[in-house]
Amino acid sequence: MNHFTEAHYENAILDLFQTMGYTYVHGPDVTRDYTSPLYEAVLRDALVKLNPSLPMAAIEDGLYRLRHLDGGSLVAKNALFMDYLQNGVTVKYAEGGQERSGIVYLMDYQRIERNSFLAINQWTFVEHSEKRPDVILFINGLPLVVVELKSPSREETDASEAYRQLRNYMQEIPSLFTYNAICVMSDQAISKAGTITSGEDRFMEWKTTDGSYENTQFASFDTFFEGLFQPERLLDILKNYICFSNEGVQSFKILAGYHQYFAVNKAVATTQAATETDGKGGVFWHTQGSGKSLSMVFYAHRLQEALQSPTIVVITDRNDLDDQLYGQFAKCAQFLRQSPKQATSRAHLKELLSGIQANGIIFTTMQKFEESDEALSDHHNIVVMADEAHRGQYGLEEKVNAETGKISVGAARIIRDSLPNATYIGFTGTPISSKDRSTREVFGDYIDVYDMTQAVEDGATRPVYYESRVIQLKLDQSALQLIDDEYDAMAACADAEVIEKSKRELGKMDAVLGADQTIDSLVQDILSHYETHRQYEQTGKAMIVAYSRPIAMKIYNRILELRPDYTEKVAVVMTSGNDDPEQWREIIGNKHHKDQMAKAFKDNENPLKIAIVVDMWLTGFDVPSLATMYVYKPMAGHNLMQAIARVNRVFGDKEGGLVVDYVGIASALKQAMNDYTARDKKRFGDTDVSKAAYPKFLQKLSVCQDFFHGYDYKSFASGTDLVRAKLISGGVNFILGKDVADGHLPEKERTGYIFCKEALMLKQSLSLCSSLVPSDLRFEAAFFEAVRTLVVRITAGGNGGKLSLPELNAKINELLKATIQSTGVINLFSDVQQEFSLFDPNFLAEIANMKEKNLAVELLKKLIAEQVSVYRRTNVVKSEKFSDLLQEKINSYLNGMLTNEEVIAELLKMAEAMVIAHTEGESLGLSVEELAFYDALTKPQAIKDFYENTELVAITKELADTLRNNKAVDWQNKESARAGMRRMIKRLLKKHRYPPEGMEDAVSIVMLQCELWTDKVMVV
Repeated sequence: MNHFTEAHYENAILDLFQTMGYTYVHGPDVTRDYTSPLYEAVLRDALVKLNPSLPMAAIEDGLYRLRHLDGGSLVAKNALFMDYLQNGVTVKYAEGGQERSGIVYLMDYQRIERNSFLAINQWTFVEHSEKRPDVILFINGLPLVVVELKSPSREETDASEAYRQLRNYMQEIPSLFTYNAICVMSDQAISKAGTITSGEDRFMEWKTTDGSYENTQFASFDTFFEGLFQPERLLDILKNYICFSNEGVQSFKILAGYHQYFAVNKAVATTQAATETDGKGGVFWHTQGSGKSLSMVFYAHRLQEALQSPTIVVITDRNDLDDQLYGQFAKCAQFLRQSPKQATSRAHLKELLSGIQANGIIFTTMQKFEESDEALSDHHNIVVMADEAHRGQYGLEEKVNAETGKISVGAARIIRDSLPNATYIGFTGTPISSKDRSTREVFGDYIDVYDMTQAVEDGATRPVYYESRVIQLKLDQSALQLIDDEYDAMAACADAEVIEKSKRELGKMDAVLGADQTIDSLVQDILSHYETHRQYEQTGKAMIVAYSRPIAMKIYNRILELRPDYTEKVAVVMTSGNDDPEQWREIIGNKHHKDQMAKAFKDNENPLKIAIVVDMWLTGFDVPSLATMYVYKPMAGHNLMQAIARVNRVFGDKEGGLVVDYVGIASALKQAMNDYTARDKKRFGDTDVSKAAYPKFLQKLSVCQDFFHGYDYKSFASGTDLVRAKLISGGVNFILGKDVADGHLPEKERTGYIFCKEALMLKQSLSLCSSLVPSDLRFEAAFFEAVRTLVVRITAGGNGGKLSLPELNAKINELLKATIQSTGVINLFSDVQQEFSLFDPNFLAEIANMKEKNLAVELLKKLIAEQVSVYRRTNVVKSEKFSDLLQEKINSYLNGMLTNEEVIAELLKMAEAMVIAHTEGESLGLSVEELAFYDALTKPQAIKDFYENTELVAITKELADTLRNNKAVDWQNKESARAGMRRMIKRLLKKHRYPPEGMEDAVSIVMLQCELWTDKVMVV
């Protein structure tokens, strides 16, 4: 028995909202139009209250525009609505014989108490079908937050089921989501928020109520709801922390994460203080991949109000980064309420600054400041946002070159002199070096630190692992020494002139790393590693980082020589040079070509899988599915950390990113980690797969081997497809047999559950260290993964979906192709030739003869449970009958009262009874729907003694017709309507003198069936 059901959890959440100041309303008690998602009465009153200076004609025009949003698609309409929500609705109205315009505001963001906050449960809405979300938060009558809950105590449902429910609502009642700001899914253990465009992997937890990162690893459900939905904070989020990013064909709606929200608010506060003091706004360090660019967008938006429309200058140190960051701001121009501009020269930058008294977002590169020492603007209302603040050659003092006598001025001094009265804030994805005093002198101290550990814990990023394959290149000692010298040069000094001198002295590196024999060894190994271990990892996207442009071209040409069919699969992305050979130009292309390459590489379905790069795409370029990077270029410090972060983005079930090293970056990685937080150094200080993933793989392999003690699967590696299929089916049968022996234990302590958990960890560790694993162990791991996949699929509860033999075969074949490059075709359950169907006598006969008896039991149990689930939604009598019968047989089996042969026989009898039940309506001239009412009417055994069957059929049809003709009524929830339904049904039954005297309880079964029927078009 469930002691804490979904209804209990819903009540707990409603209580929590009431403690936060929301007023609770029971949806069915509200008299309204069920085809409108708005709480019209509250909305109208709120608009009148919030806009006292506007006449009713203006309010009516605002209401009309709200009800009739233009845009076509759900996302387009929602974008327009969010603009109205954040900025008000521009209206026109007649006054004194003249047409006037004004703005109808939907919220009062300054005086929270003037807004109406309602938490409403069971709010019925009718569109393509009738649905009833669990809880909706209405602010001023607008349904801004939809909360879908799942029972914390039912193991077959979870937060993922809530996500699927939300997606179903968007199909069935899309107009409700036209007015949606935030979607929530929660099963108490996991609570996450997202938007109408968020995939499940982009729904995020809210782990703090005050911005502290302490104790956030396992945040509770009340922390989530209180942290996100306190009225004052929710209004702040609605206005300042939800935006649309227009990606051309698609738009994505973005809700800030908790780390972005609190950090940006801190940054705005330090900036406000800095404008009145020393101009040092501080440094905002959020690890790569955690949404720094969007944090900068939110910050720029917040500043407009906080500082009365300042002019913002965004500085990067490279043109391609300027383009990327400018592009993100341009995609959010509607949210920023202005279009950013890019300065093409210093003169253009000065022109832009002089032409603006307020507002304006201007992008420029550091180099434009170095072209002159003349001041660009002396305005005080300028805020300089420096991206990757510490990467440029910042410094406030002039330096004299001892050899030439030339005086060089630090870029920071130049920028300070150019904008002497500005306020400065730095944004970075990597920490400031402990040796770097100048960055702090320019910007000040850290405002907020969101480190790698926190980002991985929050699911904002994935960890990055490292695999060394330097040895595969067979480089001689002199070549290795040359590489070491380059690392030393990078570590020794950040001065640009020293680095250039080092590069001239180390010019031999191109000759060594670009030698034909070395390139051949490199490409042969990359292809072998990629094709054997990485091409089926996520979408197969990989990046090769080349030392130089000539070497990038050599790698590209050698790949195509070895793999002529890779013409669409591989591309070179790098800058062009005036002296480039003609044949390079066709491959590198112009800016438009590079833009097309970027779109192709970001498209998971595009055949472009391998990108060869030198510098481009190593910072600020996000491809979430990218899981592999091959490094053939010495890098150090923040450049290295930013490059490898390309593979740390969240995507599906990606365990982490893999960096494959051909130039010995291990020590540089360790050095770079010195400036990270203590817990980052502890957790990510050494992510070599040979130490981090391979030992875990061996440990989990040993655990899985122990589960199969007594089962011989040795021939899996060398066997035919038929042998493998039989071994997999037998392995499933073996594990299920152990599960039966554990029948007295809770589900999470049974062998099957524990095996599946351990085998999943085996799969995850193998995905990172596959190239280190001998083939015999990879085959063994593939066997365990195939068994795990089938056990999970066959034993899944209500959310497992319909069981299909072709789908199972396809899944296992795909799995074996990815893990052991199997090209054969596995046909599981070789004794079964039919598709799984309880209503196919041939299938039932084949199941009865299966050798794997435990597996036969699970298949039958699963298929019967699927049909019971159908009955649960449609036929109260059959649901109760077969559910009880199934539970009785399975309990007898688990308690040892039935052998597997006996329980198979009993389940087959059940299946045959279901087949008969499925067709019995045909002989009565009843549909499946009508048969459910007939079953309810005739459930008491003695009923048929009092009535002719024709009478019962007639009552059935009249009852079904009556309900169909009144299906728009919300019987299930509104008590008055429910009472009316009962009266209507009782009158109908009384007319037919049903039930007989002394059998009054029979009516309750009929009532139950009527209520169940209404649920067919609603999700409870």
